[in-house]
Amino acid sequence: MDSFDVVVIGGGPAGVTAALRARELGASVALVERDRMGGTCTNDGCVPTRVLAKAARLRREAEQCPDYGLMGPLPTVDFTQLLRRTQQTVYSIQEKKQLIKHLDDSGAQVFADVGSARFTGTQEIELADGSVLKGNKFILCVGGHARRLDLPGAEHALTHSDTWGLKRLPQSLLVIGGAATGCQVASNFAAFGSKVKMLEIDSRILAVEDESVSAEVNQGFTSRGIEVHTGIEGVDTIEKVGNELRVTYRSGGDQSVIVDAVLFAVGWVGNVEGLDLEAAGVEIKRGYVPVNQNLQTSAPHIFAAGDITGRMMLVQSAGYEARIAAENAVLGPELRYEHRIVPHGGFTDPEYGSVGMTESAAREAGEEYLIAEVPYAELDRAVIDGRPEGLFKLIVSQETHGILGAHAVGEQALEIVQIVAAGMAADIWVEQLAEMELAYPTFSAIAGLAARRIVRQLGAIPLAPEWRALATPHDAERERRD
Repeated sequence: MDSFDVVVIGGGPAGVTAALRARELGASVALVERDRMGGTCTNDGCVPTRVLAKAARLRREAEQCPDYGLMGPLPTVDFTQLLRRTQQTVYSIQEKKQLIKHLDDSGAQVFADVGSARFTGTQEIELADGSVLKGNKFILCVGGHARRLDLPGAEHALTHSDTWGLKRLPQSLLVIGGAATGCQVASNFAAFGSKVKMLEIDSRILAVEDESVSAEVNQGFTSRGIEVHTGIEGVDTIEKVGNELRVTYRSGGDQSVIVDAVLFAVGWVGNVEGLDLEAAGVEIKRGYVPVNQNLQTSAPHIFAAGDITGRMMLVQSAGYEARIAAENAVLGPELRYEHRIVPHGGFTDPEYGSVGMTESAAREAGEEYLIAEVPYAELDRAVIDGRPEGLFKLIVSQETHGILGAHAVGEQALEIVQIVAAGMAADIWVEQLAEMELAYPTFSAIAGLAARRIVRQLGAIPLAPEWRALATPHDAERERRD
């Protein structure tokens, strides 16, 4: 029986980070991965999905070519070749990272592609081949998987994981779920030529985002031919009808639609099955492993990080949690984690990005705040690139002048909010963002426009009484739209 100071279960972003950090601190480490290293992000999520988003963008930009004097036929989609490209990219990312070699070089012992692992007691796990690993501490980084609805005919539906095995592009696609995954799938397939319809039980898509983001993305989807239905009451059945599927659902009465394919995008649950966590004294709730502020599970010697905790299910957050879990496992549970500034978004069309508080969250928290909402059409770069659709929204504390949140929809939305996120991490005032000499012509310059608009609202810029009477539309900004 091999024995280690720390046994990490899971070889995705959280697991690899946890193992490397534990080795940095001098612990003996084993990392166990049931399948390929890299986790959902590399093999099944962010990486291949971003390839689809890149292809969608190229196809969309090709439509602009005649406007810039570039003549020629528009490209058609070879869906088989596109999926082949996604797999090639996954392999390239795997080759670039050389995760197993990196871990080996660090001194961690890797057990990759070993199948299932299960706890047989509080201090040991058994691998599929019967070998046993003993650990003083454990870190669970086993990720999650797409949830499926429990309804008649659910077996006919896909999840995002199944899209990589499609033999052809569906002519029509029904996406059930309007959160981040559903919106990304809908956007990509619509760009490739599928007729896409989306059903969402909430009153708006992207319900966790700022309402301005939801509204702008919804409008963008509609303009691109995606049929969005929100506030539905439920989905009842999926029935095979020849080579098609009939889906019945409730929305102000019984409704039905016939499509080539149906995709569930209705949530994400932790990979808790098969681990026999009960044998280790680890509590499971609603498909996740609850943790305290030190990332300890109900068994104090077992920590968890990433999707399995059901908290912030993002790659960047998984790595952040993993470093804290590793340090607490090796040095003692002193560090506490708090997801305060987490820029995130989706590579949809239009793209969106967010960081910090939404306006509704600021209002519910009792914050006295000011907002500035600047349309992309005011940016010279947006006009140059022929992409004037979108907006940027900045939320600032009226008391401290600190930035509470930033939200963008449109070209390079995620890059814009990352700039603001860096400022938030440094606790800058809105005046400092307003004074930054951001390069011209760029999309990021919109953050400065919004900041200066708020500085004027705060009265931090001297204004003549007659100018102040003219109100906001007459801001002294060179980049503007009449």
